[in-house]
Amino acid sequence: MEKIETKKRKHSETENDAGNKCLSSIFKDFKLIKVLREDARHKLITLHGTMPIPERVAGVEDGSKTCENHDDDHIIINNDAVVILERNAFNTSSLVDNIRLTETLETLHNDIYSTHNVFNFKDIVNADIKATVICPATDKHIIKYSEHEPFIIHETQHLYNTVTLPCIQNSNLSLQWVYNILEKKKEADRIIVDDPDPDVGFVMVPDMKWDRKHMDALYAVAIVHKRGIKSIRDLRGEHLPLLENILKLGQTAIKEKFNVTSDKLRVYFHYQPSYYHLHVHFTHVKFDAPGSDVLRAHLIQEVMDNIAMDSEYYKNRTLSFVVRENDVLYQKYKDSGYFS
Repeated sequence: MEKIETKKRKHSETENDAGNKCLSSIFKDFKLIKVLREDARHKLITLHGTMPIPERVAGVEDGSKTCENHDDDHIIINNDAVVILERNAFNTSSLVDNIRLTETLETLHNDIYSTHNVFNFKDIVNADIKATVICPATDKHIIKYSEHEPFIIHETQHLYNTVTLPCIQNSNLSLQWVYNILEKKKEADRIIVDDPDPDVGFVMVPDMKWDRKHMDALYAVAIVHKRGIKSIRDLRGEHLPLLENILKLGQTAIKEKFNVTSDKLRVYFHYQPSYYHLHVHFTHVKFDAPGSDVLRAHLIQEVMDNIAMDSEYYKNRTLSFVVRENDVLYQKYKDSGYFS
């Protein structure tokens, strides 16, 4: 019924093994338009800019494109791009050797305490910064990764049916990338769990936020095969076997493949989710994952307990969540008079 992929890749095959590869920069022609967001707590910055890619891989709708030049008979197109830069965790095995190669500038000295800026940290194998690139990026991507004023909504059953649900149904956000994972057209080599059962099955893959090296930052996502379950609002007692299967197989696979036990895992849903096809987040309890706070995360064990007691618990319950000023959902609630 299920298949757990536990085969480990050799170090020389990993995408982080820069030592055996010729390094180049994807950002050499990147042009900054705007800083979308800065997050000092998580050492993260999001940029909006343009970068060229060949015409054969360009063409995502809503992406801004301008012709720049020709290269090897391919038209090079300047596309909108969202670039997310975040600090990687330290690699302790090489830290001592590499720190000796640095230069420092003292910025404060008080008795036994001092602070310093550190320069020229020479370690080409263990990258200091992780970059996530979305290119071509649509206007929706740019809005999603920008900084916007947050507001709390207490969504009753009536508000869900009259405001939230119509907004979801009228949105045209594509789920094709989700179906590509489920059908193994994309990311097949990254699969952690593959259970093809149409009712209780799912595919688990590492989240892009995780480098798959640092277990304290473990982040995986289980995506259900069953279509039509948009969020926890749609969960009923009949879905208990699905949730039990996700929790059990997910914990087992993570223990076997990454040696992280179930008592170190935070397993939860987002509400509102970032996309409306049911999925479950598995993160290490030490990792301060985005959206793991009380206003968005719902632990899977508590969800299971609630629908076991009342099959329609999430149909009837008031659910609170945060929307941001440029979200379509915020505008729908504003138009409904919710904030007046």
